[in-house]
Amino acid sequence: MAATVSSKLLSLLGTFDTSHRRQTLSGIARRSGLPISTAHRLLAELVAWGAVRRLESGEYVIGRRIWRLGLLAAGEVDLSRVAEPFLHDLHAATRAVVHLAVREGTEVLYLDRVSGHASVPIVSSTGSRLPLHSTGVGKVLLAHAPADVQEEVLQHHLTRLTAYTVTEPGRMRAQLHRIRRDGYAQTFEEMTLGACSVAVPVEVDGQVVAALGIVVPDLRNVRARLVAALQVAARGIGRTLEPGFHPPEAGLG
Repeated sequence: MAATVSSKLLSLLGTFDTSHRRQTLSGIARRSGLPISTAHRLLAELVAWGAVRRLESGEYVIGRRIWRLGLLAAGEVDLSRVAEPFLHDLHAATRAVVHLAVREGTEVLYLDRVSGHASVPIVSSTGSRLPLHSTGVGKVLLAHAPADVQEEVLQHHLTRLTAYTVTEPGRMRAQLHRIRRDGYAQTFEEMTLGACSVAVPVEVDGQVVAALGIVVPDLRNVRARLVAALQVAARGIGRTLEPGFHPPEAGLG
């Protein structure tokens, strides 16, 4: 049976994964098994609809419309909807950037962000992905990730992003131990110069399903207050989600 147009479109979208976030036309055609002319025509339709975005380099990436559709998955919707008022309360109390994130493989997936008024360089946005080892929410999620995920990150993903990024596996292991012991993570200009963060886990029935974090220019003299505020909000989110919440798949793999 000849492939339908819909199956061809799905085969194009199916070429994108964690190892192929940015792809050339020829790469997409090769991985989908479609002729370049067909792939080019169908990609143009996907770009027009917003499922795919074409970069200035000519490469293609997944578009935000796919992200919005993904949020319709029950777990993400429940988590984002429940957490939203707590995020806004945190922002009102701290005037800082507030993040809600889950783990997707070896990266942080940002489900929501409330912007602060302080002049802090922020590279995250709703729907974006960043490394686990260099962000506050990421370190929380990494500390509570399965052992195989931790080893993958420690052995292959400790990329240096600033002069302060922790790239030594032994030092990162010690940090992950402290995070589990103390109940929070912190970073000091490890993702972006001029930005520090603190984050705590969101738990449901003893399972970490997300991380809640705050980004500020400096943690000195405010860390204890921010951790306390985050923990109150995280407990509120966890209690509201119980019972019967099914964590998003992003946090499980």
